[in-house]
Amino acid sequence: MLHSELTKQIIGCAMKVHSFLGNGFQEVIYQRCLAIEFEKNDITFVREMEMPIYYHEINVGTRRVDFFVENKIMVELKAVIQLEDVHLAQAMNYVQAYKMEIGLLINFGSKSLDFKRVHNNKLLNKTIEE
Repeated sequence: MLHSELTKQIIGCAMKVHSFLGNGFQEVIYQRCLAIEFEKNDITFVREMEMPIYYHEINVGTRRVDFFVENKIMVELKAVIQLEDVHLAQAMNYVQAYKMEIGLLINFGSKSLDFKRVHNNKLLNKTIEE
């Protein structure tokens, strides 16, 4: 699995945060705590990095993703009771728009930490075709 060791480290950090705080806080609180865990674990990251969104090579706006980790993995956080299809679609759109191979969608809002690995199917299909 692509970047499996790094995704395990990220999920482990998220589990520590969720174990300590539980659910019920705003997303920004989890984001700040996860940044602390990343630093404690020597994981390189950029928080709330603004990225351009393109449509047919034309810049149509920007979006801030919660974390870019090790320049390899996009991490989008949520603090909702239950992840919905729209959250997964959003994360999938982000990895495609940012031309990332893999992303993580992490939800701190449920009783147990919830996470999904998100793959950029456009990049995967392109690699297979070549």
